[in-house]
Amino acid sequence: MKEDRMKPETKMQLLRYALIAFGLFLILGIYPAMQFWPSGWRWEPNQVHYEQMILGIYATLGVFLLLASRDPLANRSLIWFTVWSSLVHATIMLFQAFQTKEYGHLYADIPALYLVAIILGGLMPAAPAEKSSRNSPSP
Repeated sequence: MKEDRMKPETKMQLLRYALIAFGLFLILGIYPAMQFWPSGWRWEPNQVHYEQMILGIYATLGVFLLLASRDPLANRSLIWFTVWSSLVHATIMLFQAFQTKEYGHLYADIPALYLVAIILGGLMPAAPAEKSSRNSPSP
């Protein structure tokens, strides 16, 4: 089976666009989503303090994703944190949606977090081979 590989420059440009899009959504989009589609973005019972906290955390992450879009390779740790924390958060919410019968989340915040993880993880270039001082001869 032949693999169709995207050019690294194209992949990096798409990664930058994805970081900008996700960063802007985290800053500007979550609150409106909670207001206009509460069954998909707000958990019951409504907890204002929890919502303020999660909005603050995600808005902060959004700012840092925007900054990371300038030089994604210099911000690998932040991007991989976003990938893995999104997978963990979405998976926990997946189980909670079934436990609490809040199925609207299966069409909104849960797939949104999986989408963030898949897109950012898929666009991240492979890690460069690190130079190890352990294998180098001592002077």
